[in-house]
Amino acid sequence: MRHVLSLSLPGSDVRELKSLSKKRGFNSVSSYVKHLVKEDSTLISEADLLKSVRASRKEYRADKSVKAKSLADLV
Repeated sequence: MRHVLSLSLPGSDVRELKSLSKKRGFNSVSSYVKHLVKEDSTLISEADLLKSVRASRKEYRADKSVKAKSLADLV
């Protein structure tokens, strides 16, 4: 079952959304917004990113990091 969501945006934002959705090849602004929401769910938060960086620094300083000659060595 579909639900309708109304947004109140300034005219300039509406024009930009319509323009971007068309440039990106979407049939409608709704399709574009659905795509953006789906993509957002795959993003890492700033807090999680900082946590990962701190853990990596700790590993590196403890000389526990993997030393590879190329990216192929990491796979």
